[in-house]
Amino acid sequence: MSGALAVSPLGDELLDDPAADPRTVEASLRDIAVANRWLGGTRAALHGIGRLAAGLPRGTRITLLDIGTGRGDVPRAAVRWGRRRGLEIVPLALELSAVAAALARRAGVATAVADVAAPPVAAASVDIVLLSQVAHHFAHESLGELARGVGRLARRGVVIADLRRSALAAAGFRLGARVLGFDPVTRLDGVTSIRRGFTAAELARLLAAAGVDARVERRPGFRLVASWRTAR
Repeated sequence: MSGALAVSPLGDELLDDPAADPRTVEASLRDIAVANRWLGGTRAALHGIGRLAAGLPRGTRITLLDIGTGRGDVPRAAVRWGRRRGLEIVPLALELSAVAAALARRAGVATAVADVAAPPVAAASVDIVLLSQVAHHFAHESLGELARGVGRLARRGVVIADLRRSALAAAGFRLGARVLGFDPVTRLDGVTSIRRGFTAAELARLLAAAGVDARVERRPGFRLVASWRTAR
């Protein structure tokens, strides 16, 4: 990519700062993993992976690069998902946070500390690139560069799984976060994440403007999934 990507101007989130307090980061990442499991994040990502893996014969090996992996919970779920379908998914990950990278490695996901704007990954060197709840951290004017950049890394395709912005989504998250006992920082950041999210039409328009022919779908839990094939 040509340079640094602009961070979303809509509020601040803990995970925007790679130097954030490690204990707070760990607590937030724990909550995010719970939210992924119960509030639709993991299912959204797997739906996108499933679209790109459709029709592959049993025994196929798929390298999956998860950018912004957090604790590595989503790629680990993808490994289990693939195993049930006879697919060997090999997870790799990048993380801006050294704390998150250490947690993901501890969980068994090979993870490098790196910025998505300068990924230490060769062109067309992995099968699928996944950005789960990453795109909303960037300003809309940077989304096209982000999408094109990660697309160059993928032989098969790219999945962007993110949040669908709405007042109802914010209200639902506030309730769910209380029920699930999330940390106060996670509660605040979750609402900011939703404010930074997209509508389906908005995400489709931003990707189309970047020359990306993506399919954008609404998924349960106020989620959006954009996926496209790179056909290398």
